[in-house]
Amino acid sequence: MDLRLLLIATLSAALSSSWAQQEGSICIKANAQSCGECIQVSETCGWCSDEKFLTVGQPKSARCDDVESLRKRKCDEKNIENPRGNIDINTNKPVTIRNSNTGKLKPEQITQIQPQKVTLTLRSGEAQTFDLKFRRAEDYPIDLYYLMDLSFSMKDDLENVKNLGTDLMREMQAITSDFRIGFGSFVEKTVMPYISTTPARLINPCTGNQNCTSPFSYKNVLKLTNKGDEFNRLVSQQQISGNLDSPEGGFDAIMQVAVCEEQIGWRNVTRLLVFSTDAGFHFAGDGKLGGIVLPNDGKCHLENNMYTMSHYYDYPSIAHLVQKLSDHNIQTIFAVTEEFQPVYKELKNLIPKSAVGTLSSNSSNVIKLIIDAYNSLSSEVILENGRLPEGVSITYKSICKNGVEGTGENGRKCSNISLGDEVTFKISVEAQKCPSHDKPEVITIKPLGFTEEVEVVLKFICDCECAAFGEKNSKDCTNGHGTLECGACKCNEGRIGGQCECSKDEVRTEDLDANCRKDNGTDICSNNGDCVCGTCECKKRENPAEVYSGQYCECDNFNCDRSNNKLCGGHGQCVCRKCVCDANYTGSACDCSMDSSTCLAKNGQICNGRGICDCGICKCTNPKFQGPTCEICPTCPGVCTEHKDCVQCRAFKEGEKKDTCEQDCSYFDLIKVNDRDKLPQPTDQSFPLTHCKERDANDCWFYYTYAIRNGTKEVYVVESLECPAGPDIIPIVAGVVAGIVLIGLALLLIWKLLMIIHDRREFAKFEKEKMNAKWDASENPIYKSAVTTVINPKYEGK
Repeated sequence: MDLRLLLIATLSAALSSSWAQQEGSICIKANAQSCGECIQVSETCGWCSDEKFLTVGQPKSARCDDVESLRKRKCDEKNIENPRGNIDINTNKPVTIRNSNTGKLKPEQITQIQPQKVTLTLRSGEAQTFDLKFRRAEDYPIDLYYLMDLSFSMKDDLENVKNLGTDLMREMQAITSDFRIGFGSFVEKTVMPYISTTPARLINPCTGNQNCTSPFSYKNVLKLTNKGDEFNRLVSQQQISGNLDSPEGGFDAIMQVAVCEEQIGWRNVTRLLVFSTDAGFHFAGDGKLGGIVLPNDGKCHLENNMYTMSHYYDYPSIAHLVQKLSDHNIQTIFAVTEEFQPVYKELKNLIPKSAVGTLSSNSSNVIKLIIDAYNSLSSEVILENGRLPEGVSITYKSICKNGVEGTGENGRKCSNISLGDEVTFKISVEAQKCPSHDKPEVITIKPLGFTEEVEVVLKFICDCECAAFGEKNSKDCTNGHGTLECGACKCNEGRIGGQCECSKDEVRTEDLDANCRKDNGTDICSNNGDCVCGTCECKKRENPAEVYSGQYCECDNFNCDRSNNKLCGGHGQCVCRKCVCDANYTGSACDCSMDSSTCLAKNGQICNGRGICDCGICKCTNPKFQGPTCEICPTCPGVCTEHKDCVQCRAFKEGEKKDTCEQDCSYFDLIKVNDRDKLPQPTDQSFPLTHCKERDANDCWFYYTYAIRNGTKEVYVVESLECPAGPDIIPIVAGVVAGIVLIGLALLLIWKLLMIIHDRREFAKFEKEKMNAKWDASENPIYKSAVTTVINPKYEGK
């Protein structure tokens, strides 16, 4: 019985050797115990549900492997569980394309994003990709809310804004026929130290004769309307107020404008918020100066169009504002003076879909600023998605105008989009694991600043289809102690083993261990496995390509002989520690090739007839020959030298063997040719051929070829010798004499040249000394003058 089991294990190991030799399959490393666990490891993993797939010693986790490996291991295609994800487009209303026949459409009738709802069925590690189209619609409705700082420094700006309604309405007609405008104002929190709380200052916060209104935090002056003259009338009634510190409470106002949708009158169209100021801003934490510590709750607190909780809640944080503006699809335009441009540009970088414009000192350029900012914002589309479930990732690839592609963060957006332009985003969603609950998840994807969105329903493949047909309390699982599911037993609580044959309390009993000892030895499972319920489950090695097998784990596929550092020489499979060689190979390491083609010499003979072919290598019988086919003889004189004397004596009756030519040189056929061109050429021959050039005692050259054709030795020789001509004496003598004469003339010329140079140097030296000579002008010592002078001694000079 044991021998039969061993034979089965050996054959199964041979069949699965290709599986065992793969490089580290992650499917095997995962040690999956069920089909559901297996398919969550990787998209490449499959599960073989054939009940007879495993052999003795193989654990349940061996059913999980790469799909291609399962095929090689003879698992039938119909038994391989490999579920795949898919995409289902639920709602796919096409984007709106305007033409001359298209009348005025309501906002809800305009579609700028396609599809609207998608269901993705995800398997772990397998991404599902769908296309999202965006088309910027023509004549799309716009709601614009103008939020203005009414602190005292904005007095001259208020005058220019009073006619903004009708002027802006007229300019916006070129962009949309459905435009509404609203107005709100803000100053500061109505507590110290932001404003003066003395009774007089609460009535009129301005100094001197200035007539100002009482300070307030935020006031909704005009709900969004399509009446520009109403905007002008109400704004004209507004008065400047005042506060103490330079930063203003604009963030409180922005928060209320964003969350009070009903009071402001926002529609599900393009929403623009113009924030106009000439000062900085307070943010979360600044409220502590006024004793306000409660964080802003992000809710609407308008009563009679006034913000009533400014003294109770702190300013909102920037992150809080970003969230609310995004949730309510509001695009912000900061119209600020030159002085505060750097501050608000930094704020713009933190708030998606926002723009900054430079406001003149009196707001005279506000209409141009708004239109320029709107064109900038509307020409760019940026996708954002809602919170992703744990283990789910999403990537974007944009295909923008003129085929420009973007990936990474640039894959979320497209710029320079004109009216009517259509762009595409490829969105890939991938799950790395199944959620803890067995329910679908929903995420949304939308362009920032737009109300339309794509609803993406995520369903997860967490188990195999065969799991639904599991047989509970199956008799194949040892008296019904488990569920037969996908070809394997899924044991009930407290039961273990391949067929749930043991309870956890019986795992280490001596009686069961005895069944795991080969030949009643002392080693359990040959020290290569664990005894589970009386059956060996072989250990797994770090390299999944190396496996133990057999009833007692006594076999493996990595302890066979090696050749050239390769298991079984790379020409066989290691089966139970012995090499099973491929065809035409033999030996303990399959390193002996039975193919003799590598021993064939150029003449078609095995080892040139000088040796035998052993394992594909020539072993020369004559020790003086060597080389791959015994063609090299280092101590041999060579073909040409060997046959020189015989060719010379037979062709020219000369040489050392001319007296014994008949006896020693009759072993080849001699053919004479007129010149060297008539000698056989190697390219024309199908047999070994050697060209020779030798010299005789008279220094004459003769040419011949030596070949063996069909066992006959042939020598082709040029019948005329090539002797060097004797020297011509006259030219030699004439040349020598001429050379001597020329050398002598050359020497004379050189001597003459040197003398000329020497003479010229001496003459120059003489001329130089002549010029430097100076003659002595003193009198001749022997000269005596003819005049004698006598002095009277008595003369006193009087």
